[in-house]
Amino acid sequence: MRFNRAITIIAAFLVSVQVAAEPGPPGAAADSTDALNGFVEQQMAQTGIVGLAAAIILDRKLVWMQGYGFADKQRGMPFTPDTIMNIGSISKTVTGAALMHAVQEGKLDLDTDINEYLPFKVVNPNFPEEPITLRQLATHTSSIVDRPAAYEGAYHYGGDSPQSLGEFLVDYFSTEGKLYSRENFLDARPGSQREYSNIAAGLAGYIVELATDAKLNAYTREFLFTPLGMHNTGWFLAEIDPSRHSQLYIAQDGVSIPILNYGLTTYPDGGVRTSVADLSHFFIALLNGGEYAGNRVLDADSVAQMLKFQFTKSNKPDNVLLAEKNSGIFWQSMFNVTRMGHGGSDPGVQTMMLADLSGRIGVILFINTSVSGADLIKSNAIFDAIWKHAESLDAPSSAGSR
Repeated sequence: MRFNRAITIIAAFLVSVQVAAEPGPPGAAADSTDALNGFVEQQMAQTGIVGLAAAIILDRKLVWMQGYGFADKQRGMPFTPDTIMNIGSISKTVTGAALMHAVQEGKLDLDTDINEYLPFKVVNPNFPEEPITLRQLATHTSSIVDRPAAYEGAYHYGGDSPQSLGEFLVDYFSTEGKLYSRENFLDARPGSQREYSNIAAGLAGYIVELATDAKLNAYTREFLFTPLGMHNTGWFLAEIDPSRHSQLYIAQDGVSIPILNYGLTTYPDGGVRTSVADLSHFFIALLNGGEYAGNRVLDADSVAQMLKFQFTKSNKPDNVLLAEKNSGIFWQSMFNVTRMGHGGSDPGVQTMMLADLSGRIGVILFINTSVSGADLIKSNAIFDAIWKHAESLDAPSSAGSR
């Protein structure tokens, strides 16, 4: 009974924005869209997903956006492509763009010892003579790890974090810090192992702040968000219109439980709050060599370096198989190196921003509900269905180009 009622409610609040695309055979696009809508609504009802929105980019142009369900179920607020929510680790791609912008300005170098930029030392105690570089931070090969007992404290429920990023990092990396431990590092030489690290991303963002003499939110607003027309985007709850911000949920056994919005002390690793519509501008800019709607935010060479896969047969971490994983500058492969971009996962957050390797097809997906177990498989199937829809929209233009 609960599932049937959920389908009815979700269908009632289906919000659609269609952008003109190349026409296909009569009825083909409509049939494909109807089938997608039905599938998404079914998966949402079965998993307890409250709201989501998605966008499709073809040949660096936005061709389709759509929202489903609720941004706030209790208030009856629909989830649309303009709904704002935190996007988890997709935020790292924004930190990557900021890093490359600082490199482009000559303020940072990817291969310099990070201690050249920091007021405190960051040294792997197991390899004290080995430098750690920004390139290693950005490819998750720095040997820095997220020690759970320390990293859990980076989440602040009910508002933005009262602790500064710099204070947290000093506590974590300084040998006198209250969060310091040898377990904050792998027993492996920097560069030799790939170990995904949110705290390393936070450290990279902090180095950008030091080098540019600007907080990351202000720096990215000036060179990135404003010129890209990302007016519903920021890093902190205080920067966002709360009436447009989605409620977040955790679903279990078909019951969706609202949770408090939260801030991150290590915000460069996952703190961006934006909409599907806004993020599409950023994604198109990256896929288009740094330019969107006539506005250039990064040099083409900087974007190429950011998106270029860094691992090669002669230069890769020992624990990486090139057929399964590669990495750019806070940019990574997925699905056995058939797609590129980033995903995000946090309490109440599931997000994807992925393109094929040519950059022709791109898909963005925001979900405001955490699920687990078998429901996570169904949630992932939503992304797969949207990707197939993108391929169906692309098929007529691809056929016409042959």
